[in-house]
Amino acid sequence: MRILHTSDWHLGRSFHRVGMLEHQAAFVDHLIEVVEAESVDLVVVAGDVYDRALPHVDAVALADEALVRLAASRATVVISSGNHDSAQRLGFSARLIDAAGVHIRTDPAGVGRPVVLNDAHGEVRVHALPYLDPIALHEPWQLSVRSHEAAMAEAMTRVRADLADRPDARSVVLAHAFVAGAAPSDSERDISVGGISVVPTSLFDDITYTALGHLHGRQVLTDTVRYSGSPLAYSFSEADHVKGSWLVDLGAGQVETAEFVEAPVPRALARLSGTLDDLLDDPAHAWADQAWVQATLTDPQRPVRAMERLQTRFPHTLEIAFLPTGERAERHRLAAQPHRPGHEIATDFVREMRGAPATPTERALLLSAFDACGDDPDADPVAG
Repeated sequence: MRILHTSDWHLGRSFHRVGMLEHQAAFVDHLIEVVEAESVDLVVVAGDVYDRALPHVDAVALADEALVRLAASRATVVISSGNHDSAQRLGFSARLIDAAGVHIRTDPAGVGRPVVLNDAHGEVRVHALPYLDPIALHEPWQLSVRSHEAAMAEAMTRVRADLADRPDARSVVLAHAFVAGAAPSDSERDISVGGISVVPTSLFDDITYTALGHLHGRQVLTDTVRYSGSPLAYSFSEADHVKGSWLVDLGAGQVETAEFVEAPVPRALARLSGTLDDLLDDPAHAWADQAWVQATLTDPQRPVRAMERLQTRFPHTLEIAFLPTGERAERHRLAAQPHRPGHEIATDFVREMRGAPATPTERALLLSAFDACGDDPDADPVAG
């Protein structure tokens, strides 16, 4: 059986205020092409179909199109909900949609009841675990503690109870979780509960293949436990990620091969650092001219109109940070002091942010502004 493992589509998400729906639609096109070109039998989506519990109508329309096209493909589809999804909304009409060969699993009450497929080697039992909130499941599942490990351990106990009577069946588990040994990026939502969010890899021992979701970088924890990562980058911390899906072949009793299929890249990510003049003039940065750019400026003084000037060369600059060369390890404290004029604190703030004192014109403007806001305009007069 040939499996295509994907996750974390986050339909409707933006990248630093840039809408990504067009690029997410291009990924859906790519996914359908891979299903047909690689003769995929099973597509698994391990959570976070949407980016929010109340997705925008355009995101819902794209999800609808994706599911209709997958239902018309040669593959069976199994989807589980993630922590960004609304279980009720994603799971609406799931029993009816099953008839189309698209199996959406969002209800923890169904954990332990698999989607059963067959190939030349016999049964493949696919257990799609929805995102398991340990607080919500603490009482109904009688968990000993409110932790993700306890919730996942109980879920896997129910999975193994199903597999116990079928020793010859192969198993596929979809799980949306932070599994020990994996590395997060900046674009995932924290799912910690009481500081305990990690689950051990050992919970998936003896499962033929475990398709993980939640973390946005592809990762191989063991030969049979993998994250596909998100199909698109959603933060600059993912600049070095290779995005795509795992193409996994199940043989008679084990994973025979696993190949990563790269997804289309809408625009490269560039993390640049240097003075503004260096970034604008250095030919070594030519590769980033059309990239989405995160720039860290190291000028001793904060340049005027930095974003506007950067965008003359890098039109897709999205984020600027300032880290002046030789910046003091201990910065001047700007805490308010009793009886200290507010405009003095403001001029100190200008000096700290820019690395140079306020000009006489700026100081006069700050004085005038504080006078205009004060209860007593004579208490801090502007010098003539």
